[in-house]
Amino acid sequence: MAELKPGDKAPDFETVDDSGNKVSLAGLKGKRVVLYFYPKDNTTGCTAQACAFRDSYPEVEAKNAVVLGVSPDSAKSHQSFRNKFDLPFPLLIDQDHTIANAYDVWREKSMYGRKYMGILRSHFVIDEQGKIVEAVYNVKANESASKAIKML
Repeated sequence: MAELKPGDKAPDFETVDDSGNKVSLAGLKGKRVVLYFYPKDNTTGCTAQACAFRDSYPEVEAKNAVVLGVSPDSAKSHQSFRNKFDLPFPLLIDQDHTIANAYDVWREKSMYGRKYMGILRSHFVIDEQGKIVEAVYNVKANESASKAIKML
């Protein structure tokens, strides 16, 4: 799988969010979308990334855009994370890594010499027609929101 780049058509997906609502990229046509991938609910980096998107959400809404967070966590974990940090955007369920694979962010990682599969922290800014405006792989948690919002 090759990394996505600006100008590519964003892969469509259909899943449910932490509240059980169906969400698809096709269903968001006409809006700009920030789709961000993070490894795990309630971890330091992921919390920083989510809270940065939360804190700039009025700016996102003013640009006719939505933010969607994606990780392999369960709906229950997402609900707890979202409530704990008062996140104003849905967290999508991707336990089978279908969306992560489509965006080429499900990768082999290494920690303390141990190799495992996991989410590569990344974000994608998608325009109203479903084209990728920005694709940032391996983004720093504290830079993701500000970089993405500049591209809206």
